[in-house]
Amino acid sequence: MNKAYKFRIYPNREQEVLLSKTFGCCRFLYNAMLSDKIREYQATGKMLMNTPAMYKKEYPFLKEVDSLA
Repeated sequence: MNKAYKFRIYPNREQEVLLSKTFGCCRFLYNAMLSDKIREYQATGKMLMNTPAMYKKEYPFLKEVDSLA
């Protein structure tokens, strides 16, 4: 027998801001990394091995959120 649980969270204002920043940074980083991989593949035909840490110097706002998100 399978069971399912639903959880609902009610974050306060500070937590809402942090969640919003985290999701925004994740979305930005995914799109930036994908764009760089596509550009590199079209230019050289080889896959670019990039990591999120490579973008922290260029975009300092990425340091505001958790690195494991």
